[in-house]
Amino acid sequence: MSKPSADLNAWYASCTYFQYRGHTICYRIFRRDKTSESSIHGSKVFNKLILLHGFPTASYDWAKVWDSLCQSFDTVIAPDFIGFGYSAKPTDYDYRITDQADLIEAIAGHEGIGRAHVLAHDYGDSVAQELLARSEQRGALALESLMFLNGGLFPEAHRPRLIQKLLRHNMLGPLLARLMNKKSFSRSFSSIFGAHTQPDSAELNDFWSLLQHEKGTRVVPKLLRYLDDRKSHRERWLTAMRSTTVPLGMINGPDDPVSGRHLAERLAELVPAADIRYLQGVGHYPQWEAPERVLAEYTRFRLGHDRSS
Repeated sequence: MSKPSADLNAWYASCTYFQYRGHTICYRIFRRDKTSESSIHGSKVFNKLILLHGFPTASYDWAKVWDSLCQSFDTVIAPDFIGFGYSAKPTDYDYRITDQADLIEAIAGHEGIGRAHVLAHDYGDSVAQELLARSEQRGALALESLMFLNGGLFPEAHRPRLIQKLLRHNMLGPLLARLMNKKSFSRSFSSIFGAHTQPDSAELNDFWSLLQHEKGTRVVPKLLRYLDDRKSHRERWLTAMRSTTVPLGMINGPDDPVSGRHLAERLAELVPAADIRYLQGVGHYPQWEAPERVLAEYTRFRLGHDRSS
């Protein structure tokens, strides 16, 4: 296997580790020095932010926007979900979206955070939907705002790749997971990016190394249970999205074949209050493909929906 890049190694060299149900969880955290003064574009610094990554990658998805977000918030947390990245990947674990939400609540509690903004992507969108539903019922973590990036918010509008469907198969999935290699991963992964925002070979190597870390391909079929979770929790999550007063939006890469424009249009139909922003020419990973544009739109969203003044 090729070596991870210096950037990837630096990201994980700064990780904090936390025990969750007997398993080691990795997360990045930034805390502002309370004595310092800082602002972004002449505006005040916001409060706490939690970043929720997608499948099949990890918190490193946020590396290109991390420094700028740390200028905008006094605390920023980016965990690797259990089963992903540098967190534990137990083969006998029941991977569920509700459990990942438990994990986020546990990290937030450990760090003394009771309220936070959430910026989520892909798999993380589903975890964020669960957190929103809990927040509406006065759960452990109250949401200040929720911004989605591309992800399957509604199963009827989500178009998973064929390989995801095959890997989810109870009998075929484990076999295919053992046969996965860097070449097949890179081909499939690149296909969901925009035509002009493709990952280069070094980036693909890093994403593959995250998936392979601690033989992570073994748990991929179990992680894909999130496709079932989206169906079983759809109505509860949609009810929360429709009834919430929490500012809610989506920054969407419309060239994404999985959850692009068609998904954002479904969101607009079902949740008319959602603030939807398109990034033309961008695919499934907006924060990686067009980080500056994501930051600009996210800043406008926050400033436009600030409820603290």
